Amino acid sequence: MALTKAKKNDKVKALASELESSTSAIIGSFKGLTAGKDFELRKVIRNAGGSYHVVKNKLAARSAQGTKVEAALQGLKGVSSVAYTSGDPVALAKALSEWVKENAEFTFKLGIVDGKLINATEIEALAKLPGKEELFSKLLFLIQSPAQRLVTVLNATGRNLAVVVNQAAEQGKFRAPVPAAKAEAAPVAEAPVAEVAAAHVEESAAGEQPSGAAEPENGTASQAGEAANTEPAEG
Repeated sequence: MALTKAKKNDKVKALASELESSTSAIIGSFKGLTAGKDFELRKVIRNAGGSYHVVKNKLAARSAQGTKVEAALQGLKGVSSVAYTSGDPVALAKALSEWVKENAEFTFKLGIVDGKLINATEIEALAKLPGKEELFSKLLFLIQSPAQRLVTVLNATGRNLAVVVNQAAEQGKFRAPVPAAKAEAAPVAEAPVAEVAAAHVEESAAGEQPSGAAEPENGTASQAGEAANTEPAEG
């Protein structure tokens, strides 16, 4: 049953709204595809983050007008289907390429990635590239590697320091030294004894000097007395 013009317009609008946000698309063709395999194909594409539609060529061309995948949907011939995504184009290409290996009923026509048209051979090459998740994982690993090495070095340094400290403690290198005040206490205590001894020596010397000096003075006085006593006798 032929579609009415109104239904065609509805299909065009519905597909156009889905293609509007798409950045990549893969156009394929099939022959003798069973309903079971068609369901399986749709599931594979959905798991890769994409959507899938069997389209009429002219309606597809109208639906894609003004979108990023417009160039891939112009001038199509024969049976056509479109798998499209706004996510990772590599993931979509991988999923389709793996499925096509076991299902020869499906073949690639062309594709488009960020506005660039690619042929069937380039779709296979795209499928061999690392996906966004794989690239992010590798990038994250490269970013984290220096930090992980730094943490490893710091942890090793901390462990080594702890070992050195423990060994030093076991060898008694952290014992408190004898205070300098106690070491100097003995000389300080001996100082008064020396001073007392010196004072005794000085006193002894002072005591001997007066007794020695008095003798000449007494001798002189006696001599003077004798002279006084003798002078009157001469007269």
